[in-house]
Amino acid sequence: MNSVEQKILALREEIARHNYAYYVLDDPQISDPQYDALYFELVKLEKAHPELITPDSPTQRVGDQPLSGFKSITHAVPMFSLENAFSQDDLASFQKRIQERLPKLDHIEYAAEPKMDGLAINLRYEHGLLVQAATRGDGTVGEDVTHNVRTIQSIPLKLLGQGWPAVLEVRGEVFMSKQAFNRLNQQQLEKGDKAFANPRNAAAGTLRQLDPKITASRHLSFYVYGWGKTSTEWQRPNQYAEVMHQLRAWGLPTNPDAQVVSGIKGMEEYYETLLAKRPQLPYEIDGIVYKLNAINYYEELGFTAKFPRWAIARKFPAEEVWTELLGIDVQVGRTGALTPVARLKPVAVGGVVVSNATLHNQDEIVRKDVRIGDTVIVRRAGDVIPEVVGPVLSKRPNETQLFSMPTNCPECGSEVIKEHDKAVYRCSGGLFCPAQRKRALQHFVSRKAFDIQGLGDKLIEQLTQKDWVKHPDDLFHLTVEQLAGLERMAEKSAQNVIDALDKAKQTTLPRFIYALGIPEVGEVTAKHLAQHFQSLDALMAADETQLLEVSDVGEIVAEQIQTFFNQPHNREVIQGLLDAGVHWPQPEDKDPVSDSPFNGKVVVLTGTLQQMGRSEAKQKLEALGAKVTGSVSAKTDFVIAGEKAGSKLTKAESLGVAVLDEAQWIEMMGEDHG
Repeated sequence: MNSVEQKILALREEIARHNYAYYVLDDPQISDPQYDALYFELVKLEKAHPELITPDSPTQRVGDQPLSGFKSITHAVPMFSLENAFSQDDLASFQKRIQERLPKLDHIEYAAEPKMDGLAINLRYEHGLLVQAATRGDGTVGEDVTHNVRTIQSIPLKLLGQGWPAVLEVRGEVFMSKQAFNRLNQQQLEKGDKAFANPRNAAAGTLRQLDPKITASRHLSFYVYGWGKTSTEWQRPNQYAEVMHQLRAWGLPTNPDAQVVSGIKGMEEYYETLLAKRPQLPYEIDGIVYKLNAINYYEELGFTAKFPRWAIARKFPAEEVWTELLGIDVQVGRTGALTPVARLKPVAVGGVVVSNATLHNQDEIVRKDVRIGDTVIVRRAGDVIPEVVGPVLSKRPNETQLFSMPTNCPECGSEVIKEHDKAVYRCSGGLFCPAQRKRALQHFVSRKAFDIQGLGDKLIEQLTQKDWVKHPDDLFHLTVEQLAGLERMAEKSAQNVIDALDKAKQTTLPRFIYALGIPEVGEVTAKHLAQHFQSLDALMAADETQLLEVSDVGEIVAEQIQTFFNQPHNREVIQGLLDAGVHWPQPEDKDPVSDSPFNGKVVVLTGTLQQMGRSEAKQKLEALGAKVTGSVSAKTDFVIAGEKAGSKLTKAESLGVAVLDEAQWIEMMGEDHG
């Protein structure tokens, strides 16, 4: 190694040490001009000897060429989101769940960290070198932002020290400090560009710049808070805080306000301390993350469908402001529910400029006495969803306007009905309403409805975007040529979908009724309706008295059925389906076995059955005249409890409901129907 090469290596190591002192230890050892002198000396030497430039050199943080786009990256280990806690009671419940699963753990310690309001990132180091950076995305697939992440000064291009594994993935938060955010917005306004609403949006927008030079100019920051895939030779410490200490020693910045706390009392004290300190922090936070400090219990605790059981995010209380309520609009959701939305005079709340906020429903508007023209209190609930808390009565003008829900859907004109004993107003044009289009189609093609293979959510998305399918009957007029031209479709797969549609034209009356998506009409009710009326025409013509004769149909369900069939738009779509060739054989009128001990009984299944799946057990019970429901109440006659039965079994025992194990249930069926 010659003297020039030695000098370059020495400069790189010295600059890396100073970056570590500045960004990780927050303890700079030299002045900015001294640092700049070292950096430009390195630049000068590398320009003179370009053959000695390596990717981990501090001079290579910014690439020369802008990207044309971002490619997708599948995470080796999924990036889970966290369950939210909004109160001390929620934290107590969180700890109780841990204690129930880990009764041997007497003393519980938590690693507590500020919950940064930024963007989650996965960094991959191989043999100590940063080789890849990806956004969280949907938790499974993110975007490759390596070029931009390399510009973040606090992220080492090469890990310090030694002992790091061959593969080390770390997770952390990329964020923009308040100072950098204010400076960026000032520059935006000076250029005549739109200012960013908050530091999080600014950080997200900056990280997705195609030109890394723009990213570099905006001064993003980073704190590490976890890890992903690591090679097996790494003897990871048993404590979360020790892992963070190790990552910090390798040059990765950790949050200086992180602490280890003990139990509920420790979590509460940390919360109060950080909440008071929040306004003075140099960055935005929206809460606290608590993680079990003992890593060796993570696997035993496991995950729910969405969250790890060993961590939780404690959200800070919402921030409130006053502004003027200019009007109330009504939005129709994908289920047909109508939601009143406040149109506000734009106002900044919790670091975000808000011009719309939820009013929840008509009952809430009346309860709060909110009127158009009022000055209202706006809060960001959980620092996420803006909501109107109520009016400022002292500022109420002489003339205000009361709000009432429309009688017809603003999207399709169908009748709006209010659900009994609920605050929900719903559009009754389920087969026709544009707002409900995707959900209606997804339900229509689902396995228990028309069971159309190949018609998944992504294909439905494309079909609705192109306006080729507005209602379910349009599906049966699609062509191979149309489908073959869509993304991820070829002629063979297009033909398979068309074949599946042709096959689906022959269905059954229960499936057809269920596929219509009538509110409150599930699979069992659809079966009972088909058995009772025997024909679609008879069902569509039925009045309330006739509908109430059907098993499982009460006044609410009867009203939903009548309202649905009374809508001309729904009838048009039904006729369109029949015209397209949808047909079914005459339903079989099967009476349940009258001497069955389950005939007419309300039954709940819980836990894991050994001899059959839950759906098969449900079918057997329904064939014997039982009504199978999902929740235990005083009206429940039997609870059939398999292995690992949980809260439903507990509730049944507290209510005195008869509980059968799997063997007892099968024996009861066998005695009568061997």
